[in-house]
Amino acid sequence: AKKLSAASYPFLKEVDWLSDIYIKPLPGVTPQQALKAVDKTLIMGAAMDGNLLKAAAEAHHKAIGSIDGKGVTSAADYEAVNAAIGRTVASVPTSMTMDVYNAWAGLLNGAVPNKMISMVNPLDANAAAKAFYEFKDVVRASQR
Repeated sequence: AKKLSAASYPFLKEVDWLSDIYIKPLPGVTPQQALKAVDKTLIMGAAMDGNLLKAAAEAHHKAIGSIDGKGVTSAADYEAVNAAIGRTVASVPTSMTMDVYNAWAGLLNGAVPNKMISMVNPLDANAAAKAFYEFKDVVRASQR
């Protein structure tokens, strides 16, 4: 989580978290399609270790408390959230994680990530993605 957070924090700071883009519907996705993906996510969440889930909620709560005027949390709180997410995801079977990934991946067309990357420095976005993929491998190795 430490490596992921250090590599992705510059990207995180570039994102316009105050944009209304995050409250708009996903292009071409019906509410029913989105709900199916949300359902897979909820099923995974319900299967997570309760103590780890509570710790993740507390990390998010603390991170929300340190958000600045641009909508960015502190680097330390960001790292704590990433570590907590890694632990919660590791507490469920890989198959469940992949169900969630596939549910959401099937909804997004290529225009969405391209649009999001166009709003930041693409080198920072790529560095964040590389660190995320490495973090994913660490989490997967410890998954039950």
